[in-house]
Amino acid sequence: MKERDEFDYIVVGTGSAGSVIARRLVDAGVGDILVVEAGGSDRGVESLSDPGSWRTLWGGPYDWNYKTTPQRGLQGRELSLPRGKVLGGSSSVNGMIYVRGHRRDYDAWEFDGCYGWGWDSVFPLFLRSERHLLGETPWHGAAGPLSVTPVSRDNPVSQAFIEGAKAIGIPENFDFNGETMEGAGTVDLTVGSGRRASTSRAFLWPVLDSPRLTLLTGTRVESLVLEGGRCVGVRLVDESGGSRTVRARREVVLSAGVVESPAILLRSGIGPERELTRLGIDVEADSPGVGENLHDHALAPVLFGSPEPLPSPGGNMMDTVLFWRSHEQMAVPDLQPILLHFIKPVDGYPVPEFGFTIGAGIMRPKSRGRITLRSADLSDPPVIDPAYLTQRYDVEAMMSAVEIALAIAGTGAFEPLKASLVAPAEPGLSRAELERYVRQTCITYHHQVGTCRMGSDDASVVDPELRVRGVEGVRVADASIMPAVPSVNTHAPAVMVGEKAADLLLGDKLRISATSEYTA
Repeated sequence: MKERDEFDYIVVGTGSAGSVIARRLVDAGVGDILVVEAGGSDRGVESLSDPGSWRTLWGGPYDWNYKTTPQRGLQGRELSLPRGKVLGGSSSVNGMIYVRGHRRDYDAWEFDGCYGWGWDSVFPLFLRSERHLLGETPWHGAAGPLSVTPVSRDNPVSQAFIEGAKAIGIPENFDFNGETMEGAGTVDLTVGSGRRASTSRAFLWPVLDSPRLTLLTGTRVESLVLEGGRCVGVRLVDESGGSRTVRARREVVLSAGVVESPAILLRSGIGPERELTRLGIDVEADSPGVGENLHDHALAPVLFGSPEPLPSPGGNMMDTVLFWRSHEQMAVPDLQPILLHFIKPVDGYPVPEFGFTIGAGIMRPKSRGRITLRSADLSDPPVIDPAYLTQRYDVEAMMSAVEIALAIAGTGAFEPLKASLVAPAEPGLSRAELERYVRQTCITYHHQVGTCRMGSDDASVVDPELRVRGVEGVRVADASIMPAVPSVNTHAPAVMVGEKAADLLLGDKLRISATSEYTA
């Protein structure tokens, strides 16, 4: 059968936002939709369904396997940045933690010019996606496609972490998606019936047989097709190297992620004029913000060893966290230490046979980096520089997070587990020693955002309706549009971006059903 070369909408990427957009467009019946995914299918792959297998997926065929440049704030180390290259994108390979963020995260977006993105506007979108195991409450939805399950807190290691936090003045929190974020407790996970609830499984699978949906896997977008200042389609390249052009009658939506969305814009001639000229790419729109504003949560592992195996909680093996402030005068949390029920080896320190790790994470980084291209060649990996710990605030905040982890251990909460500190080697570090430790051990928290920044100023890449400045007919909708990273894991916020984008595409004249059942 002849391949189609024209659709009403083209959605590029099937991750946390893209799958949502595709589903909502199909359900609205607004035309035919082409969905393009660089990776392969996630159907029938056990490791992509098992919540405990996520660590085995990184560095494999379902991962883009990105690397950073040598990081000047991390003693010149290069870091791996796992991102999902499969149906469902990073929602198919992530840790499944579902936390929305503090209302002030989104109110700050609106204050900075992202009109319509304040908490009161986005909170209903979170509820629309959610199917919470415990049913509908003022803080949870129950009719959406995305299964969300609270985690039991009966594991003794989790209990010790929470009790240790309480002993140093951090209260217990029974629902981080409830009235307050602060405190220590277990999280909600995007898991349903014991299986990973990726956005592909939740949103796309039920409509894969719809005549309105065409899905191409193993296919990358080389560039946008621009005619007279308008995007009218995309240039596709399949795994064999074959290329073709597909046109969009209405709009193209880039949901390719924080790395690939700006890369597609740059290859299309949309970006900083000087950068495009250096790459030999014709300038279609001088947009200096494309690829800029890259930032990420980061953490330093604090490692504990035990003489014998500890009880496993199952699930995702990292279901207990705390949100707290590095300074009492702060209005919102900026730290998120997380309990990892596994060993995260630390260079230069022994690796115990048994034990656990506390990832001393920071949530409001000030450091900003960038993404650019090595060349205009699609096969060349992008240059990724998150600029970790290049701002003093981030260093001090991470030191505070490590100190919280050490303080929890200092309460004796881990003594019944016979657990002892391995890295750092001792709790009483000087400030200089503590700084060396965080620079030596800091890694990504896997929450990169910002490279197609949304705003109302001329330097922003997209406007509050997610339309790319300087061209018509194309929007960006993924974590790259976030002007500042929310103070939580970014999966739930990215799903919300997908819901918001669908509303913007469809307009007020069409209402989207919250049901997860396909009723074409």
